[in-house]
Amino acid sequence: MIRKPADPRFQAAEHIVRRLHGAGHQALLAGGCVRDLLRGRSPQDYDIATSARPPEVEALFEQSDTVGRQFGVCRVRMDGRLHEVATFRREWGYSDGRHPDGVSFCGAQEDARRRDFTVNAMFWDPVTEELLDYVGGQEDLRSRVIRAVGEPHARFREDHLRLIRAVRFAVRLGFEIEPGTRRAIAELAPLAVQVSAERLQQELRLILTGRNPAGALQLMDELGMLGHVFPELVAAKGCRQPPNYHPEGDVFVHSLLTLEKLPPGADFELALAALYHDLGKPEASRAGDDAMLFPDHWDIGARLAEEACRRLRLSNQEAERICWLVRRHMYFMDARKMRESTLKRLFAEPGFDQLAELHRADALASWGNLDNYNYVLERRRSMPPEVAQPPRLVSGDDLLALGYPPGPLFREVLDKVRDAQLDGAVKSREEALALAGRLAQSAQHGETEGTE
Repeated sequence: MIRKPADPRFQAAEHIVRRLHGAGHQALLAGGCVRDLLRGRSPQDYDIATSARPPEVEALFEQSDTVGRQFGVCRVRMDGRLHEVATFRREWGYSDGRHPDGVSFCGAQEDARRRDFTVNAMFWDPVTEELLDYVGGQEDLRSRVIRAVGEPHARFREDHLRLIRAVRFAVRLGFEIEPGTRRAIAELAPLAVQVSAERLQQELRLILTGRNPAGALQLMDELGMLGHVFPELVAAKGCRQPPNYHPEGDVFVHSLLTLEKLPPGADFELALAALYHDLGKPEASRAGDDAMLFPDHWDIGARLAEEACRRLRLSNQEAERICWLVRRHMYFMDARKMRESTLKRLFAEPGFDQLAELHRADALASWGNLDNYNYVLERRRSMPPEVAQPPRLVSGDDLLALGYPPGPLFREVLDKVRDAQLDGAVKSREEALALAGRLAQSAQHGETEGTE
C-alpha cells in the first residue's frame, strides 16, 4: 500500500501522469521512486514511464525537450521541477558495456525486464493507485534482497556499472545481495572499472558520502571488486602498525575505520582523504630502517591520492584539496610546538575544518587520543579573527616602491614579513617596511636574516 506523499515533487509528477492519461496514454511512476514509496520513504526524484512517444510527450508539455531521442527520453519541467519521462522500451546488444546497440518501443512488462534490479523495476499509477510488478520486486523488498532482473550475468554485461550499483543499493537499503546475483558480481568484478571515469566517479561519490561507506568497501572487497577500484587500499592489507598507537590492526582496517569515524554528511574530498591518508605506509615501511616508522608516508600517500584523482578525473580543485589533506593529516601532532604564525596560517587555510575532522577520525580509529585535536580547536576558538588574520602590513606594491623588481623575491619577502607580523615580531607598518627592506637586500646579496 502506497500513501501519496504531501510532496510538491510528487504532486508535479502526478500532474504529468494525469495529463498523459487524459491524452489516452499509459503513464506510470517507475523505478527507485516506487521502491522508496513502498518503503514509506521520500524519493529524491520521480521518474515517469509511458506508452507515449517523445513527439507526443513534447506536444503535451510546452516546457519539455528530448535528451535521448534514440532511447525515448524527454525532460518535462513542471512547477519548476524537471522530471524524466521515458517511453517504454526494450534494448539489446550492449557491445560497449554501457549503451544498447538497438532500442525499440514496447509495453510496461517488457520495459521492466530491461531494468537492473527487481526492487527498481516496479511501476505505480498514482491516478488508479495500481502497482505493476512483473519481476517479483515486492517480494524481494519484503525479503530485503537485491536481485538482478533476469539472468544476472546478462544484466551486468549490459552495463558494467551495475556491479558497483548493486553494492551501493545493498548497503544503502541494508539488504543482502541474492546468491546468484552475488556470484555473478564476483565473476565479473574486473568489469567494474571498464566504464567511463566520470560515471565511476559519480557512483563512488554516492558510496563514500552515503550510508555506511566502510561497509560498502568491505562488501566490494568480499566480492573481489575493491582491488580494481582502489588497488592502493587492498595493498594496505597486512601492513602492521605499532600496537600502542594502532590497536585496531593493519593499515587496511585503520583506513576503513577512519572513514567510519567521519561525521555524518562528510563530503567527498574528506572521505577520499580519509581513505588515502595512510596508504603511503606500505611503501614507506619498505623504505625505512624500522618497518613501523613509516617515514614520509604522508607524502607518498598524497602521491597515491593524486594518481587516484587522475584515474577518476576529479577537478584540479578537488584533487589539490584531497592531496593537501593527506599530506597534512599528521599536522596536529606538532601543534604544541608550532610558532604562532604557523598556527594562524593553518587556521586561515580553506581546508582547515576538513583537516580537523580528518585528524579527529584518524585518532578515533586508532588510539583514541583527542588531546591535540582539542588543543588546536581551543586555540582557534580563543583567537579572534582580527588576531588570527590581521590585514597585511606590506604588499607587493610596497616592494616595487622600494625599488625591488617583481620575481621570486617578492613572495619570499612577503611571506617572511607576514610570519613576523603573525608572530608579533613586527607590530606596525613602519617596522614591517623596515624588515621588508632588510630582507630584500639580504636576498639580493644571497644572505638570510631572521625575523625573531
